[in-house]
This record gives sequence, structure tokens and C-alpha cells, in this order.
Amino acid sequence: MAKGAGRAGGAEGSERWQRPDESEDRAVYIISVAAELAGMHPQTLRIYERKGLLNPARTAGNTRRYSERDIARLQAIQRLTHQRGINLAGVKMVVELENEIEQMRRRMERLGRELGRVRQRMGEELERARSQRPGTEMVPLSLVRRMQFESRTAVRPQEGRAERPRRGPIAVGPGGS
Repeated sequence: MAKGAGRAGGAEGSERWQRPDESEDRAVYIISVAAELAGMHPQTLRIYERKGLLNPARTAGNTRRYSERDIARLQAIQRLTHQRGINLAGVKMVVELENEIEQMRRRMERLGRELGRVRQRMGEELERARSQRPGTEMVPLSLVRRMQFESRTAVRPQEGRAERPRRGPIAVGPGGS
């Protein structure tokens, strides 16, 4: 499981991992304490790590250290396997999907902030343009394109038929000009 994923949270029985507080990221528990807090055998924690469901921090001496978030994840894994009957491969898929959702949520937040900055800048630029040329108004580009399209397909009074839009120097298809 990727380091930095959230913790189990929400209503009792919820398997969803959410963003943790900073204090929940501190890896302080050795494997025996973490196993006891999670209600499982230490060997189970090693198996979960080997399967990629958990990634505890390591000390300089390569000893596993578990955080509050890791404990919450262990409890969520236990709920998925025991209460929901999901095997470890299924749990890994759930964990990976939850991680993807969290990454997308963070990306959406980032894009939302960027959109807000762009909108603010666009408003400022629009006000600046209006102040430089009082009495003028901005015309949306979509309206300009529609007006150009309508003018190309206007009826020619002398021929009584619609004008064909020019597509380049080479005529395409039968009857091209």
C-alpha cells in the first residue's frame, strides 16, 4: 500500500480511507504493539506488508514502526476481510481504488484553486481592457465564430443560392469552385 494514503474513518464499519492529521502519520508503534492495537497477530502485519496492503515506516536499524493511520488501515482491512468476506486481493484492489480517488480529489482541489486564480485574473484583465477603452464591450469568441459562419452561408442575391465556404485553393468534390 502506498505510503501517504489516508486512514479509515467516518461511520463505524466504513472502509473508506481519508486524509489523516499530521499526528496520525508519526510512526511510533513497534510491530507487537501495533498488532495488539489492531487486534491481530504480528505475523498478519508482515503478511499484509508483503502483499502490499501496508507500508510501515522503518527505523535506521530497519525495524518496522506503525502510525495511528497504519493501525486504522489494519482495522479497516480486518473489517473488509472478516465482516465483508473480501479476500486480500480484493482488499488490495479496494485500497488501490481508494488511493486513486484520494489522488483525484487532491487534483480536483488543485485544479479548482487554479480555476479560481484564472477567473480572477481574467476579471482583472477584462476590467483593465474596459478602463483603457471606455464605451466598448467585449464580444465572446463563440459569438464571433457564429457570425462568421452565418456570413459565409448567406444567400447571394444575384444567384439565389447559398455561398459555399472556401476550404482552400483546391476544389473538393463535384461542382467545386
